[in-house]
Amino acid sequence: MHAETLAARRRHYLLARVVVSRHYRMELTLAMVARAVSSSPRQLQRAYAQFGEMTFREDLLARRMAVAADLLIEQRSIPVRDVARLVGYRQAPHFARVFRRRYGLSPAGFRERARQTEDRRAPATGSAPSSASAPGSRSRISVPPPGAGRATMLPPC
Repeated sequence: MHAETLAARRRHYLLARVVVSRHYRMELTLAMVARAVSSSPRQLQRAYAQFGEMTFREDLLARRMAVAADLLIEQRSIPVRDVARLVGYRQAPHFARVFRRRYGLSPAGFRERARQTEDRRAPATGSAPSSASAPGSRSRISVPPPGAGRATMLPPC
């Protein structure tokens, strides 16, 4: 394979990963992402096969599930159906099935287990946890308003 072809394929793969990480909330298809990175769907498939550890669909699913898990743990006031919508699922039952397949627990069960784990780690002094963030700790995730990122065209990266 020519060095230019290899470099172009790697570039397409890396750009596609950026598109997925920025636009995972949208209804993404391989063809849409390929168009956004100026490639064909088949060439993008080849790029994922050559440089990635997973397919395009697996990459998109992994991104959505990781964000969903973070939201379920960090934003307990957000209902599961809203978490599903925020990570790109139109129907909460479909999200719950995919989430259970990925983590072995329902989204609500995952949230409850995370809360129990956190309760066990809490100091036994009886004092309430501080609301101020300690250096290096994670702060609340900002959640976009409903419907954000629902455009049909992808903006340039």
